[in-house]
Amino acid sequence: MWLLQLPPKISNTFLNGHCHTSTLLSKPNSSMAVTHSAAPSILPQIRAMKTMQGKVVCSTNNKTVAVEVVRLAPHPKYKKRVKKKKKYQAHDPDNQFRVGDIVLLQKIRPISKTKTFLAIPAPNRNNPSQSEFESEDLSIPFESQQEPQPQL
Repeated sequence: MWLLQLPPKISNTFLNGHCHTSTLLSKPNSSMAVTHSAAPSILPQIRAMKTMQGKVVCSTNNKTVAVEVVRLAPHPKYKKRVKKKKKYQAHDPDNQFRVGDIVLLQKIRPISKTKTFLAIPAPNRNNPSQSEFESEDLSIPFESQQEPQPQL
C-alpha cells in the first residue's frame, strides 16, 4: 500500500482533484454521471469508394457481370505507380451489358456472397452530348454567325 502513495511535492491535475474522475469511472445510470446530449442526427454521409469504373470481362451468368477495375497504386519499394487489377461481381438486372462495355459500379446492399455492386452504364467520354456545345444555347454568337457590319 505504501508503494502507491506519491510524495506530497508532486503535483498533478488528477491528484489535486481538478479532473473529475468520479464522472469517468461511475456507472452510466449513476446520478453523478455527466449526460451528454445526443449527436446531431443530420450528418453528411461519407461517399468514399462507393462508385468505381471498370470493363465487363464476363457476362455469361444470368443478371450478373464480372467487371475488372484497374487502378494505379504506388509500388511498396520503388514507389512507381503500377496498375492493380481486381474483378468484382456486379448485378445486371436487365442483362444489358456485354463483354467490353465500360460500366460504373455502385455500392448497394449485398445481393449474394460476392455481389455488392450494381452495374450502371457509364457516360461516353468520346462523344460528349451535343446539347452542351450547340450555338443556340450560347448568348454570344460566333464570328461566322454574325452579320457583317458596314464600316464607315
